[in-house]
Amino acid sequence: MSSESKSNGEQGTSFEGRVQAWQDNIESGVRGLGKGSWARILKMARKPTSLEFKQTCIVCGIGMFVLGFIGFVLLVLMDNVLPSFFDWLTGGY
Repeated sequence: MSSESKSNGEQGTSFEGRVQAWQDNIESGVRGLGKGSWARILKMARKPTSLEFKQTCIVCGIGMFVLGFIGFVLLVLMDNVLPSFFDWLTGGY
C-alpha cells in the first residue's frame, strides 16, 4: 500500500492521515459552533407549523415562476425580436 501511494505522487502523509486531519478540522469547527451567536440562533430555531411551511412553499414557487417568466421573455427578445442588437454579445454566432 505504501509503495502504491508513493508511486501515485503522494508525498509526506498517507491518505488515512490526511482524512483524519480533515475530520479533526471539521470536528473542531463543530465544537466551536456551540459558543457565540450561532448557538443562540440554533437554540431559538424551531420546526415550522404546517401553515408556515405551505406559505413558504407558495411564496418560493411564485418567485421561481416570476424569475422563469422573466428569463423566457428575455430569451424570446434575444432570439426573435432584437437579434441584431444582441449579436455583439454572441460574436455573430
